[in-house]
Formats: sequence, structure tokens, C-alpha cells
Amino acid sequence: MTRLVSLSMGATHAGKKRSLNEDALLVRPEAGIWAVCDGVGGHDAGEVASQAIVDALAAIEPRENAGTLLAEVRAAIARVNMDLRTQAGQGRTIASTTTVLLAFGEHFACLWAGDSRCYRKRDGVVSQISRDHSLVQDMLEKGMIRPEEAENHPRGNVVTRAVGADEQLQLDKVNDRIRADDMFLLCSDGLSKVVPLSEISYILNSYAIDVAVDRLIAAALAAGAPDNVTVVLVAFRDADTLDG
Repeated sequence: MTRLVSLSMGATHAGKKRSLNEDALLVRPEAGIWAVCDGVGGHDAGEVASQAIVDALAAIEPRENAGTLLAEVRAAIARVNMDLRTQAGQGRTIASTTTVLLAFGEHFACLWAGDSRCYRKRDGVVSQISRDHSLVQDMLEKGMIRPEEAENHPRGNVVTRAVGADEQLQLDKVNDRIRADDMFLLCSDGLSKVVPLSEISYILNSYAIDVAVDRLIAAALAAGAPDNVTVVLVAFRDADTLDG
């Protein structure tokens, strides 16, 4: 059986137009948990919501199997959802998108709500493995708009799911086996909305993980960075090859 080890790094930036950074990130390779959260704009205390998710995930101890880890993460985010709704009270919303990567042995799972994304680089090809919970994505899938119209749509900031937004939280999930040399990118829409996939792919294929994190942030800033931008990179390697 292949023994995999991970190398991970993350960074966040307020961007060029906003003084407050409502994003939050988590890098916990020892527990197999990584996350990016983006406080929902237009609502109250987005930074409170994003940090609450990160704090809840940071409190989870390493688990003995993948199923227990997944269940604990789901339960932690569900508790945050309830707490945020209680804290917000009547007529207010305190919410955040989230994308969470879990790894245990040779398996991964990605959980998400909102339009923070998870990409996977495999054999040099970078592909989005999450699906945006957004109004624009829904319109695109229903054929109401064309892909080129979706890129700069005036309602591009409207999400249809977020932690804290609804009484019953729905997290989507994808899971698969991890291969040696897979790399995962978690990011807020501050990156994905201004940096094209072709440029993201070039950076992930051209630079070591520590440099790639900085290059992704720099690419968003070069594109104007109207929103907060956050990235987390997680690369998996064959431990036996490294030992050799």
C-alpha cells in the first residue's frame, strides 16, 4: 500500500478594495483537515462566521478512521450553522461559504457550501471538483446565460448556500482515492473570479508549493483583487520515494 505524506501551505490577503478581510483559512495536516471560508458579503459580521467555522474545525482531534473524521467535521459545521443563526437573531444573517478538504490514508473527501472552490491537479491537469452554490451557476446550468456571460455577471456574488444562511445546512461532498503527486487547491472566490483557470494551472504546474501560494495571491492582486483572496495548497507525495 502506498504511504502518502502531505505538504501544505496557505495565505490570505484583504485585496485592493476592502479594508476588512472576511476570509479565514485552516491548515492542519496532522489531523487531515484543510479549509477556506469566506464571510458572505452584504450580511453582518462575515468575518465572525468564517472564523467560527475555522475555530470549530481547529478543535477536532485527529481521528482513528475516515468515517469518524467525516462525521465529526459535519457535526462541527452543523453546530456552527446553528450558533450563527442564534447569534444573528431575527432579520439578520451571519454566514460564510466554506470548502473543506479531508484526507485519511489514501482517501480524500471535499465538503462545501457556497462558491469557495476546490480544485485538483492530477497528471498536470487542473480541474474544479466542487460545484458552485451560486445564482450564476444555477442560471448557467439551466441555459439562461452563456459561459462568457457568467464570468462577469452582475449577480455573480449571490450564493445559494452558506453556513449560517439556512436552518438546515446542506453540504455537498465529493470523495475519491488520492494518488501520489495529486495537489489540491482550496480558494475563495477572490481568486477564482479574477484569475482564469489557465493561469491557475500554469502556476500550479510551474512552481513549488510555497512559491505557488504566493504567485496565486499575486495573480489576484495583479488582476485588481476587488475581494478578499485566500488560497490553501495541499500536495501529496509517496513517502517511500521521499525516504529513498
